[in-house]
Amino acid sequence: MRFNFSSYGMSFTDEEIDRIVEMAWEDRTPFDAIEKQFGIPEKEVIKIMRREMKASSFRMWRARVQGRSTKHASKQLSDHFKSSLQREITGNKISKR
Repeated sequence: MRFNFSSYGMSFTDEEIDRIVEMAWEDRTPFDAIEKQFGIPEKEVIKIMRREMKASSFRMWRARVQGRSTKHASKQLSDHFKSSLQREITGNKISKR
């Protein structure tokens, strides 16, 4: 079965919808990655999540990702693999916190 998105002229298979939902559910996958792979913006991802999930699950997901920096690439730090608590080691001395 294919789902059409008339505003974007796109249609997705059940497998593609499942993958979009899976990527959106993951906290570390930014909406930009979903848009790059499937060509749909964050608003359309939210519509898909609303349609595919139970209402309570959708509300829980929405509360969790709203404003989360990892879901929005523009809000991510450039060095996102480094902990904010990690300090530089200088002169063979470990910086104290």
